[in-house]
Amino acid sequence: MGATLLCSLYSGKESKGSGSLSETTICNVCLRPTQQPVCNYTDLYSGDPWFCYKPKKLSCETRINHFKGGFKQNLKAKEEKLFQSGVNMKVAIQATGSSIATVLSKKEGQLKMKRSSRTIAPSGYYYQGVWRALGGTTVSQFNRSAITQCLKGKVVHMYGDSTIRQWFEFLNVALPGLKEFDLHSRRQVGPFLSLDYENNILVTYRCHGPPIRFGLIPTRELRYIANEIDDLIGGPNTVIVVGIWSHLGTYPIEIYIRRLQSIRRAVVQLLDRAPGTLVIIRTANVKALTLYETITNSDWYSLQRDKVLRAMFKGLKVHLIDAWEMTLAHHLPHNLHPLPPIIKNMIDHLLSYICPHKGG
Repeated sequence: MGATLLCSLYSGKESKGSGSLSETTICNVCLRPTQQPVCNYTDLYSGDPWFCYKPKKLSCETRINHFKGGFKQNLKAKEEKLFQSGVNMKVAIQATGSSIATVLSKKEGQLKMKRSSRTIAPSGYYYQGVWRALGGTTVSQFNRSAITQCLKGKVVHMYGDSTIRQWFEFLNVALPGLKEFDLHSRRQVGPFLSLDYENNILVTYRCHGPPIRFGLIPTRELRYIANEIDDLIGGPNTVIVVGIWSHLGTYPIEIYIRRLQSIRRAVVQLLDRAPGTLVIIRTANVKALTLYETITNSDWYSLQRDKVLRAMFKGLKVHLIDAWEMTLAHHLPHNLHPLPPIIKNMIDHLLSYICPHKGG
């Protein structure tokens, strides 16, 4: 229904002459065949595909920036009225009628309903604003000193989209001793690095590789999560946090499966060589549905990818933070970037995996 244009900027000098030149071309995981040559940037290690139409005058090696080039809204006349948040989408259903339910006894000869072998239960609930997980680890509450004590001697690597970057930013604010080192990176993109020298805490963040819809990214900073994990030694003091979903919502599900397969392979190998490494996966979350979000990346598409994510990592020694239910169950408005009270609960859940409650 809609499409986001992803582009690359090339800069260099013409083969003849000394003048500088720049060109912009369209890129994607798969390009429509044309007479125009293609630059193949498929990653040699992870195998993740990426292509750009070749510039007319410059070589493929002169690519310097990746950026979002715009959005094509392929709506017919008046179709826009079908996608209105708060009007015919994301509208709360108010309870009406009696609060008493009467259960009638079973009639003679009535067929017994077969119970499904698959049970669906919530992963938790909120009580007085605090997330209570059902099953798994007990979620504790961490103040600033408790966070510092929990992360003491730890290296925390965060990889993914802006919903993971929120966690990095939260820890920067929550920990007075954690100081961000200025790498002169773009605020949306990273990479970022923060250090608490006294308590030997290192926290890093890096965005995932394309497709990614940030405004401008130097191509040298386009890294795939699988490759980053492959470069880690790991160990009992290493924590890996991964969250990748939003930027792949506009693509066929096969593209997302392919990306998760490469990440899964890297995680399996990491746990083989360093079994004590803690790996935590953040799921997708519900969000406000503007017209743009509805067309490109609605909750329905996010839910399908969320199911794939859970299936892909099932059975591995990894922990899930159920951001989907943590945002769905909260009274705050849905948002692509959950509001601070929800982020605080997510961080508490993260820390509870790192420093589990004794007996929990």
